[in-house]
Amino acid sequence: MRKKVTVVGAGNVGATTAQRLFERGYMDVVLVDVVEDMPQGKALDMQESGPVLGIDATVTGANDYGPSAGSDLVVITAGIARKPGMSRDDLLLTNMKIVGEVTQQVVAQSPSATLIVVSNPLDAMVQHSYAVSKFPKNRVIGMAGVLDTARFRTFLAQELKVSVKDVQAYVLGGHGDQMVPLTQYTTVGGVSISELLSAEALERIIKRTQAGGGEIVALLKTGSAFYAPSAAIAEMVDAILLDQQRLLPCAALLEGEYGLSGIYMGVPVVLGANGVERIVELKLTDAERTMLNASADGVRELVDIMAKA
Repeated sequence: MRKKVTVVGAGNVGATTAQRLFERGYMDVVLVDVVEDMPQGKALDMQESGPVLGIDATVTGANDYGPSAGSDLVVITAGIARKPGMSRDDLLLTNMKIVGEVTQQVVAQSPSATLIVVSNPLDAMVQHSYAVSKFPKNRVIGMAGVLDTARFRTFLAQELKVSVKDVQAYVLGGHGDQMVPLTQYTTVGGVSISELLSAEALERIIKRTQAGGGEIVALLKTGSAFYAPSAAIAEMVDAILLDQQRLLPCAALLEGEYGLSGIYMGVPVVLGANGVERIVELKLTDAERTMLNASADGVRELVDIMAKA
């Protein structure tokens, strides 16, 4: 019996995620959006690619949550997208309302599901979804670190003219300008990045990574990234539904790890059938810990704003 996954939000991120998941073939996908007939049209288009790709799974579009009932996993991408000049924080209160309402609907239909939250500002939205859902912390996860790390690895591979397959790295912290690339754990074919790049070049790449989402928003002018985010989501879905026990950077609820408590932050976690199987604590330099604490302060500010709303 195939797994069942619901993707809420049929915009660029949600629709591309639904396509990537459908094309894996081992899960049936439900695509939910409030825009009348739009998710149905996108789902039908995807479904008709099945014979070409040799896929017998189903993809269903809906304007309500009934068809999503009993989902094993739900991806929440709903919310307004960033526009040029808009920070993720500007999205806070609008997307807080949207994500809260979506979470309530999802919990009612799929009380045993694992949630992957993608809506921005990411760390605040996953914290809000966790509070609304009342799910165990291991079943509410934020997608950010996989994407941020992919951007970092991309830029490093381009700079060094090597395969991305040989670049290993972790980016922790909040999903924004205060993210924390861990250079001491960054290697290329097992060789430390400090042996391959100058400090100046590495700092330039770090800054580009931190502004990676904004760079794409500025280029697109009418939207934000969706190809790389959807690929990151799909990697997380595979890790959970196939119980792969993958070590991936994700937004998880910290309760003392890294000296932080009661806050969702991007950290290395093992993802498997139970969602976050465990959080992996890496030894940080003083500079990295200072950056991580600053990133946490930024997330706390958003959480405090939500609490007062």
